[in-house]
Amino acid sequence: MVLLDLLGRRWTLRVLWELRDGPLSSRALRTACDDVSPTVLQTRTSELRTAGLLQLRAGEGYELTVLGKELMTAFAPLNRFAASWADQQQSGPPE
Repeated sequence: MVLLDLLGRRWTLRVLWELRDGPLSSRALRTACDDVSPTVLQTRTSELRTAGLLQLRAGEGYELTVLGKELMTAFAPLNRFAASWADQQQSGPPE
């Protein structure tokens, strides 16, 4: 339940999602997250670092740890479902 509590906090999933393809500086991460407030971003990145899902590398920015990458892999089926669901929503109910 602790993980679900962390993931349910505002902006947490978005931060993880934006880092899925590689490291981002704090400024780039903030921009990728639709200009989330610096305070909220700092809080979320700190929480994710404490949880072992994120690390800060000098000169490179924030990146997912091995554990964070494993979590994003676990989200892959949900992402596929979301894409399928979105397609169905656009095309309307099945006949």
